[in-house]
Amino acid sequence: MKRLLQYLREYKKECVLAPLFKMLEASFELFVPLVVASIIDHGIAGRDKGFIYQRCLMLLALALIGFVSAVAAQYFSAKAAVGFATKLRHALFSHLQSLSFTEIDTIGTSTMITRMTSDINQTQTGVNMVLRLFLRSPFVVFGAMIMAFTIDGKSAMYFVLAIILLSVVVFGIMSVSIPMMKKVQGRLDALLLVARENLTGVRVLRAFCKEEEEVQRFAGRNDSLTEQQKKTGNISSLTNPITYVIVNFCIIFLIRTGAVQVHLGILTQGQVVALYNYMSQILVELIKLANLIVTINKALASANRVADVFEITPGMAWKEQTVRGTAHADETVGKDAVTPFISFDDVSLTYAGGGAPALSDLNFQVEKGETVGIIGGTGCGKTSLVHLLCRFYDATQGSVKIDGIDVKDYAKQELSDKIAIVMQKAVLFQGTIAENLRWGKADATDEELKEAIAIAQAEDVVRAKGGLDGMVAQAGRNFSGGQRQRLTIARAIVKKPEILILDDSASALDMATDARLRSAIRSLTYKPTVFIVSQRTNAIMDADKILVLDDGQIVGQGTHETLLAECEVYREIYESQYKTQE
Repeated sequence: MKRLLQYLREYKKECVLAPLFKMLEASFELFVPLVVASIIDHGIAGRDKGFIYQRCLMLLALALIGFVSAVAAQYFSAKAAVGFATKLRHALFSHLQSLSFTEIDTIGTSTMITRMTSDINQTQTGVNMVLRLFLRSPFVVFGAMIMAFTIDGKSAMYFVLAIILLSVVVFGIMSVSIPMMKKVQGRLDALLLVARENLTGVRVLRAFCKEEEEVQRFAGRNDSLTEQQKKTGNISSLTNPITYVIVNFCIIFLIRTGAVQVHLGILTQGQVVALYNYMSQILVELIKLANLIVTINKALASANRVADVFEITPGMAWKEQTVRGTAHADETVGKDAVTPFISFDDVSLTYAGGGAPALSDLNFQVEKGETVGIIGGTGCGKTSLVHLLCRFYDATQGSVKIDGIDVKDYAKQELSDKIAIVMQKAVLFQGTIAENLRWGKADATDEELKEAIAIAQAEDVVRAKGGLDGMVAQAGRNFSGGQRQRLTIARAIVKKPEILILDDSASALDMATDARLRSAIRSLTYKPTVFIVSQRTNAIMDADKILVLDDGQIVGQGTHETLLAECEVYREIYESQYKTQE
């Protein structure tokens, strides 16, 4: 939590003024019972209408000043809380963007979203409530007790007794209910998980006729949540009746004692009324304080979850500028056979928390402008290999070099400018088609976009959606899987990268469209180095070099014909897809 307080530094003034104005409001509130007592003792008893009007105007002035103070306190506390949450959200988002794929995989997408939204909102509410009420409620409680002592010490002892009993009840119930509230939150999370799974997988559920089973599963989680909420509610509901019973008993004894004091001439009727009002103020403020502490506990839990994310340090450091070794000369790039354009030298990769290595002892070289096919069984490490090239992960052993420079020595922007990757899962963003394609090149002209669309075989897609200004729904839901794939390919081509990676990005395309796409890429004038990751041999058989992976290792590399003759794994894949009959 201390780490997060730095985002309140710019709001020091608001953090001071908010509680000060709230205490000012409370101070004027404490004078109200005394004014009412004077109206009873002097105005009503003496039938002095002028005095009564004067004191009523004083009450109105106290109310007006209290109102202004409350509004000022609310303004400053809200300004500080909202500003704090805004800066915290920016800082957290920036921190998450700085994390490598390893840390992101560890945290999880749903966790990051929760921290960015509900946890920060809960923390914001906690800051707001603390600035407004954390000092006000104790100030009113003890202020009312002190004011009671100024009226009558004997009667004020009931205030001491009431405060002790109420504190025991309120904090005792809180100590039991807060852990139960955490259980409620846990069961609510479980219920939301079922609901999210059902809503996102509704088509699968209906395909397998699992609606009734899922309704029963949801009902079970819902009943469990309801049962826990009832238990928690039953405990929490004891707060008000018990506190009111205690206060009412104290008021009975207070009035009885006050009546005796009035009869003896020690107290006036107005002073007894003032004591009664102070007792009521204590009751209200203790209830507020109990609710405030519950809110603070929730806010602290959320703040600690946010702080835990900040504690995760990026495991990948980037250079400010690319470090170019002496063995590399820019003018010889792609010409010097000693310095291949891309090289993997004894590369291995083990994921964080992973047991066995995902990749082991990879060694191969690629010249500029070559097309490289990568094939192998599911889970053999094809995607991991190209992710090392983009430096989404760092090799745990060996080196990955581009232009003779280790990818770890590249500045982030320069490496990004060299490479365009089309992921397995085609992701589009809400906006227009043009806006999505310009992610690859922000200043791309409409002609450049149209050229990339033509190469990606997506002209019919764009035309059907109304051209470049056609709208893309959230996550591209208004496009089919194949249409999304073609648009993401076009987005990568717009960039005109030196290295184009197609990571199983044509899996939703029919074979004819896939063939036209590969032909169009081969005809590109600027001749990028292309990596094609695929499960289909027809997608990579024309490549200059094919890498065959099996269990994280390269078990064959060469041309299609060479591998058919020499690599058993490749031959089995090919024959399984092209059955021949004599």
